[in-house]
Amino acid sequence: MAQISSSNGFKQCSSSHLDPTRTKDVDKEEALQMEAEALAKLQKGRQVTDNQRGFELSSSTRQRAQVYNKQDYDLMVFPESDTQKRAVDIDVEKLTQAELEKLLLDDSFETRKTPAMPVTPILSPSFSAQLYLRPTIQRGQWPTGLSGPSTYTLPSIYQSTYSSKQTAFQNGFNPRMPTFPSTEPIYLSLPGQSPYFSYPLTSATQFHPQGSLPICRPVVSPDMAKLFDKIASTSAFLKNGKARTDLEITNSKATISNLQVSPKSEDISKFDWLDLDPLSKPKVDSVEVLDYEEEKNVPGLLAEDPWDAVLLEERSLASCHLERKVNGKSLSGAMVTRSQSLNIRTTQGQISQKDPNGTSSLPTGSSLLQEIEVQNEEVAAFCQSITKLKTNFPYTNHCTNPGYLLSPVTVQRNICGENASVKVSIEIEGFQLPVTFTCDVSSTVEIIIMQALCWVHDDLNEVDVGSYVLKVCGQEEVLQNNHCLGSHEHIQNCRKWDTEIKLQLLTLSAMCQNLARTAEDDETPVDLNKHLHQIEKPYKEVMTRHPIEELLDSYHNQVELALRIENQHRAVDQVIRAVRKICSALDGVETPAITESVKKLKRAVNLPRSKSADVTSGKGDPNKSSTRGSLNPENPVQVSMDQLTAAIYDLLRLHGNSGRSSLDCAQSNRNIKEACTATEQLQFTIFAAHGISSNWVSNYEKYYLVCSLSHNGKDLFKPIQSKKVGTYKNFFYLIKWDELIIFPIQISQLPLESLLHLTLFGILNQSSGSSPDSNKQRKGPEALGKVSLPLFDFKRFLTCGTKLLYLWTSSHITPIPGTIPKKGYVMERIVLQVDFPSPTFDIIYTTPQVDRNVIQQHNLETLGNDIKGKLLDILHKDSSLGLSKEDKAFLWEKRYYCLKHPNCLPKILASAPNWKWVNLAKIYSLLQQWPPLDPLTALELLDSKFADQEVRCQAVTWMEAISDDELADLLPQFVQALKYEIYLNSSLVRFLLSRALGNIQIAHNLYWLLKDALHDAQFGARYEHVLGALLSVGGKGLREELLKQTKLVQLLGGVAEKVKQASGSARQVVLHRSMERVQSFFLRNKCRLPLNPSLVAKELNIKSCSFFSSNAVPLKVTMVNTDPMGEEINVMFKVGEDLRQDMLALQMIKIMDKIWLKEGLDLRMVIFKCLSTGRDRGMVELVPASDTLRKIQVEYGVTGSFKDKPLAEWLRKYNPSEEEYEKASENFIYSCAGCCVATYVLGICDRHNDNIMLRSTGHMFHIDFGKFLGHAQMFGSFKRDRAPFVLTSDMAYVINGGEKPTIRFQLFVDLCCQAYNLIRKQTNLFLNLLSLMIPSGLPELTSIQDLKYVRDALQPQTTDAEATIFFTRLIESSLGSIATKFNFFIHNLAQLRFSGLPSNDEPILSFSPKTYSFRQDGRIKEVSVFTYHKKYNPDKHYIYVVRILREGQLEPSFVFRTFDEFQELHNKLSIIFPLWKLPGFPNRMVLGRTHIKDVAAKRKIELNSYLQSLMSASTDVAECDLVCTFFHPLLRDEKAEGIAKSADAGPFSPTPGQIGGSVKLSVSYRNNTLFIMVMHIKDLVTEDGADPNPYVKTYLLPDPHKTSKRKTKISRKTRNPTFNEMLVYSGYSKETLRQRELQLSVLSAESLRENFFLGGITLPLKDFNLSKETVKWYQLTAATYF
Repeated sequence: MAQISSSNGFKQCSSSHLDPTRTKDVDKEEALQMEAEALAKLQKGRQVTDNQRGFELSSSTRQRAQVYNKQDYDLMVFPESDTQKRAVDIDVEKLTQAELEKLLLDDSFETRKTPAMPVTPILSPSFSAQLYLRPTIQRGQWPTGLSGPSTYTLPSIYQSTYSSKQTAFQNGFNPRMPTFPSTEPIYLSLPGQSPYFSYPLTSATQFHPQGSLPICRPVVSPDMAKLFDKIASTSAFLKNGKARTDLEITNSKATISNLQVSPKSEDISKFDWLDLDPLSKPKVDSVEVLDYEEEKNVPGLLAEDPWDAVLLEERSLASCHLERKVNGKSLSGAMVTRSQSLNIRTTQGQISQKDPNGTSSLPTGSSLLQEIEVQNEEVAAFCQSITKLKTNFPYTNHCTNPGYLLSPVTVQRNICGENASVKVSIEIEGFQLPVTFTCDVSSTVEIIIMQALCWVHDDLNEVDVGSYVLKVCGQEEVLQNNHCLGSHEHIQNCRKWDTEIKLQLLTLSAMCQNLARTAEDDETPVDLNKHLHQIEKPYKEVMTRHPIEELLDSYHNQVELALRIENQHRAVDQVIRAVRKICSALDGVETPAITESVKKLKRAVNLPRSKSADVTSGKGDPNKSSTRGSLNPENPVQVSMDQLTAAIYDLLRLHGNSGRSSLDCAQSNRNIKEACTATEQLQFTIFAAHGISSNWVSNYEKYYLVCSLSHNGKDLFKPIQSKKVGTYKNFFYLIKWDELIIFPIQISQLPLESLLHLTLFGILNQSSGSSPDSNKQRKGPEALGKVSLPLFDFKRFLTCGTKLLYLWTSSHITPIPGTIPKKGYVMERIVLQVDFPSPTFDIIYTTPQVDRNVIQQHNLETLGNDIKGKLLDILHKDSSLGLSKEDKAFLWEKRYYCLKHPNCLPKILASAPNWKWVNLAKIYSLLQQWPPLDPLTALELLDSKFADQEVRCQAVTWMEAISDDELADLLPQFVQALKYEIYLNSSLVRFLLSRALGNIQIAHNLYWLLKDALHDAQFGARYEHVLGALLSVGGKGLREELLKQTKLVQLLGGVAEKVKQASGSARQVVLHRSMERVQSFFLRNKCRLPLNPSLVAKELNIKSCSFFSSNAVPLKVTMVNTDPMGEEINVMFKVGEDLRQDMLALQMIKIMDKIWLKEGLDLRMVIFKCLSTGRDRGMVELVPASDTLRKIQVEYGVTGSFKDKPLAEWLRKYNPSEEEYEKASENFIYSCAGCCVATYVLGICDRHNDNIMLRSTGHMFHIDFGKFLGHAQMFGSFKRDRAPFVLTSDMAYVINGGEKPTIRFQLFVDLCCQAYNLIRKQTNLFLNLLSLMIPSGLPELTSIQDLKYVRDALQPQTTDAEATIFFTRLIESSLGSIATKFNFFIHNLAQLRFSGLPSNDEPILSFSPKTYSFRQDGRIKEVSVFTYHKKYNPDKHYIYVVRILREGQLEPSFVFRTFDEFQELHNKLSIIFPLWKLPGFPNRMVLGRTHIKDVAAKRKIELNSYLQSLMSASTDVAECDLVCTFFHPLLRDEKAEGIAKSADAGPFSPTPGQIGGSVKLSVSYRNNTLFIMVMHIKDLVTEDGADPNPYVKTYLLPDPHKTSKRKTKISRKTRNPTFNEMLVYSGYSKETLRQRELQLSVLSAESLRENFFLGGITLPLKDFNLSKETVKWYQLTAATYF
């Protein structure tokens, strides 16, 4: 046999029967034996030491340049055949790790010179370790694929020692060197130097081997090279590929040397036909199981044919990786990310290296070929953009890379001018005791540092103050030197809790800066996938079970095997199995070409074989290559194989190039057509949905797609529905439509950001017993998933060609976009194949040119008053939601009059008639002239209503003005706004990443928000890219810290699950045992808290850890602070509850609090942190020294919630001194006002005493926001939340300081109304913030309709005065509602107490609870109508006082009856005594007003006459029970106490006495109307000391006819009433009002006497500036009044 040279790295060996210079004819059997011997010698040669091999391999490669041009064309190359061993002929699978490493790291193995290459690096797959290389050529010269049998030989790069003749197997088969014709370059990446090297592969003379011609692999195009490299970089390969390496190498031993020839093959059964019947639907699981069962029997079958040993080797290799099943799909052991890029390994597998002990270990770093990630063009462009962005933030810039966190700052009005002083305690190194001094909160931090340095240095001129910082004790955060001390949130919290302000003076060098980026971080290239494999993935991935490269190798080996054996049925069966595995690895996609080719192959293999396939030896010229006979060019099996291979490679291209390739547009000679000139209609073909799970087959009968076209969140055209079809079965189940969809809209009419939405619906199989939702028998179609595709790609080319669209779905998905699947569902991916037209030209969208020199601006004042008024009314509306079509058209027409109202831009853009190309110039012209918007206003332009890229880019530009602290508060909305970006590389993404690079707090928050957003089925892939970019640019220090936090959260989640599942008695034991594992984590790491990265924990305090007894069984986790000056860290960890809604509610409350603080209103709100760390789990900050209202109230018994004093007494227990209690009460008043406003505006429901908490300092706050936006908790069909907000009597007791209303309640009302009005001014902001969160998948925020509650609650169109009145009525309603419940409770007790009374004791009068008789009460001697009084309850009416004197009584009694009650008495007497003549009753009908004094006086006389006639009638009538019951005293009649003594004195009248008190009024004038708001009255005085029932009456004097009288309602039993009622005088001009006086009187409404005067005031209106509102307190006097 041939021999191998000593320089090739293997031991020399020569055969005794073969001369190197001659060849000999051999038959098939001898050829087999020769190959077996050759492989055996190769195995023996592997025993050479690693050092020898490394040296010899290196010297072999260094000789490559010398033999470069000496080409000898060997057809078959045995291991012993070359004197000069070629690098490309070395079997990579046979090399040890050390050999391969030395070979690849040899400098001479690649060219010294870096060739000019395209921008995108391209790699080839390693086909059986044979790499043929040649210099680079232009990309446009790549061939387009397989075109039939090859006419090329396979030339040898290195010179052979036997140049005259070559030996070939007569059967024409070489298992280690498959033929691979190529005339084009393949680029291979190696580490250390240039990423490319190339050598020429030249063509040689044609050869025609006898027998079967091996299948020719098509040339690998750059597209294919991209594909291979994509799969290589997926996290599945990075994990699975490396993990499988050792197993693969162990099992990949040569078995051919032991083969025996067996010519018996005639007994092989015919081909087992694959079932292609669409009606046959076996389970996918059973099909897979059958495959594995057949594979187990392969060794026995293959013993009959030695050539099937190769198959056995491949099958045994594949059988080492048993695959799991999920919903009928095969999954590899690890999961991969949902990525747009598909990566394939660049080498022949990761080869493991062995340590001295012989155990296998994974390769690291530069020990092996490094993989280059070649992604699709959009992702590659995104990487380049992020790389450029990264250079703007060098690690040397301390401002953007401090390495520590800055304490957040909240802008507070007048904080800089505030005179308040605080005591500051500063720890200084070298001082045993802290330095303590008092300073103003308005002092800058830099001044505080200078004051502290005065204790250390005598001369501050020698000290660089800027090199010092003040660190917060207990936290890893630093105060900002250029801000006021009091503006920092930490200082504000210390003042709020009345705790000591502890700081530490440090130099910058002494400050921990472990989160700073380093020079190494700046030099590390951006890699989106490198760090994602450490992130927990939300989905089961089905993309790659085996690296595609191995599957392709296996496939080609099977093809070559099938073309060389005589009986091909079994081999063809294995070929088809290999094809099936390739399709399965590519998401179960099976193209029609593959299906048709498989059918043809199965038919061809059963045809008679050609007799011309005999194998003969070839003799020829020594300078020519040997030939192996000829093949019948019309061999049907060969032709079918060619077609099948071409179909597979087409599928690979399709899978790798679902987006537009650069070859198709940028460097092609194709014509380009502008989209604005394209008159073609939009059309495409929906071909099929691949990868259908087996459970769908049984659950759904038919499927259809709804195709819609949208822009700016609205449909451009009516959605189109496809036909309804069932499932088909080829290799896998698929839904096949093959239907052309045509939208009757021209391409020129499409905006650039047009989106095509495809929603898949399934019609349930009614006969199936296994419905996916057994609780509901849904008969309607069910939405299974949705996918969206931009019609123009990121380069603005119209989509063309076949696209594979990935649609994530579960067994049940709601049709709401962005909805998070329920827990327990396994998310799966199916592939929609959509075919777009491929015209001969490219259609590109060009942006219209705008002339920036043309400036249009019109003066609003030039418009007519009516038009101007109409325009201003529209501009003053809170948002564009309520604009009609007419309003929008009018606003767009007058858009250039609005430039001085910049905040109206969103309304104007929303009013644009359309966003077609022809209209864009007008929009862009307006946009470039528009003055800059406030960042919070510009936020609206990031909503779904504005998809245009120019608009969104401009909005982000205006956003640059927002501070980092403000941005941190709004990050959830910015993260959700990414869903409205059409392309990955958007200005919004770059804005967020740039801010994250400059601020660690933003980077930290952004990480957790993006990680949580990975669960989004539709947009998870985009968030993956952004998260990968964040981890890549953030630096190693930050990245490691975030991954530690992620690990901590995973551990705590596991503990919480175990505790929740344990029984109640065992939970504490399970908790402590499980916490030990978390403790072991802390033994290795310090970790920052995900809730607050400023807090660093070093260990657990396991003894203090516990759990709460609620349904979710949350954990209380106590950690020890790393900072010895810090307190313990307490958090709650929850599983089983979605905390994202709590996050949103708390975010809104925090923004409200900042709005109030900015306006100088400190409501002392308790803002605690909450973070969702994954699906249905998260972390909540625990507020110290706080209890629930329930816990406080039950200390006073079961009925404690109905008592008034529990809250007040609990506060007094923790605040024993009067000063402390007053401070706690004040905190309660302010915080309660804030809670009332916040919970009402957000519609927080399900409020009970277990989710309202009170801190010992008096601060009240709410927790658990599971119900909001008015979605009340239901009890059957009744709402459990009846009141607008929670305000109970025990809260009012604390507010008033007792049972009676005081001026403190007026303060509470004023705080509520002031806070409410401040939030109303920001209505648009809150609507925008909530609107941006609609796609987040929150169950109670799913559409724009859910925002209606907030808009209605904020009353945006009312004035502040009207809103004040409105909220005052809400306060009264809330208090009244609680009182009603209290009365119901008392009434129930009363019913329980008197349940033994006779059933016939029923009332005979509606106003009397019982029936009475004269035997009980005594006979009446005298009765008369004594007087009458005016009442307001609630309307004005008169009540008559009846004087009664009974037998045996010396003093009369009094009862109070209305005219209607007298009427009821007479009517019932008429029914009981129909035959008796009763006295006549006064006529009810009265001309004019009924409830006036004159009518009451007349009726008094008539009713008195009626009573006299009645009592003088027959005793049967006068003494009946009905009459007795009428005169029996009721509860209300008990108020007549003391009347008897003064009855003879005549009617009551007001008694002049002392006058006192003040009234607060708001006087304003607009639209010819005077508005008098009566707000509060305080400190009223009465003659007898009793609490009055005050009300206010006003007149505009002069008023001789009393037509200007206005009155408020009556406030009961209080000296400090709150009215907040508006008294309106319409139709008065300013001139008229200047001649009038406002007379105001305060009176007390009395039931038994005339109302008496409490005080009054007369105000000349000429003294008021009616052009503005006047709010003032006025002292009451003894003025005369009407």
